[in-house]
Amino acid sequence: MAHVLVTGGAGYIGSHACKALKAAGYVPVTVDNLVTGWADAVKFGPFEQGNLLDRAYLDQVFEKYQPVAVMHFAAFSLVGESMQLPGIYWRNNVMGSLTLIEATAAAGCRNFVFSSTCATYGDQDNVVLDEDCVQKPINSYGASKRAIEDILANFGASDGINHVIFRYFNVAGADPDAEVGEFHRPETHLIPLVLDAIDGKRDALTVFGTDYATPDGTCIRDYVHVCDLVDAHVLGLEWLLKGKGSRVFNLGTGSGFSVREVVDACGAVTNRPVPMNEGPRRAGDAAKLVSGSVRAMRELGWTPQRSTMETMVRDAWHWHQNGHYEK
Repeated sequence: MAHVLVTGGAGYIGSHACKALKAAGYVPVTVDNLVTGWADAVKFGPFEQGNLLDRAYLDQVFEKYQPVAVMHFAAFSLVGESMQLPGIYWRNNVMGSLTLIEATAAAGCRNFVFSSTCATYGDQDNVVLDEDCVQKPINSYGASKRAIEDILANFGASDGINHVIFRYFNVAGADPDAEVGEFHRPETHLIPLVLDAIDGKRDALTVFGTDYATPDGTCIRDYVHVCDLVDAHVLGLEWLLKGKGSRVFNLGTGSGFSVREVVDACGAVTNRPVPMNEGPRRAGDAAKLVSGSVRAMRELGWTPQRSTMETMVRDAWHWHQNGHYEK
């Protein structure tokens, strides 16, 4: 069976991608340094622990597995931290990705699926964001991802690396079987934070910013279920293997939910109260980010199956109660 290198395969999205790849008949090879990932999440194929900044390590991995493609998830991804410590985002995300892309080209691998972000669009209120919208990131995280997109375009021209770039919105939910799930230390994503507060694992949820120009004053985001998201990545891989060339796709549902609406959904699914405090805005947060994903649906045949808010919360709650990792 064909091997696919999955960088960040021990992380939240990467581990779900590995499960989807295995189900589709591939052998996912996890490449991860476990700084933010979990060894317990590597369940679906071989594991090669190491750093993307280490070119010799990468060359050895490519030589050992001869992958047909790379699926690149590994990155630092905290917006607030990226505003305070931009250097580590440019060094880790951009230099790590550059080293990986150079190793990919040197190995003769010509298919690359990249996990980008809607943060490359910046703050464009009242705009449904499609792939042709101008990119003007307002934080170092988004800027680093935009830079990697540019690097891929350059290597596509120079070395023939065909690439599918997925710019996606807020990822939520978990594997319905609870084999893998969402667990960050520290936790920063809204739904697991709400569930922690509901479950008494934190005193209360803090809502950052209640004075945005939105109907209830809180930020609005487009949420997509992690299983739907990784299904799109498998479709993107198959797009490349069929020789269809480089393409950019947004991944989202086209529907936005405010922070308060997500909190209410968590309370309804769990039938428990949500302890909540209000705090100031965080630097680098856009008021509203909602996707236009018509291209992915039309060209890839991608149809989200689990991306209702109720299902995302329910699957996350199932993982919250039944799954865990040990560092």
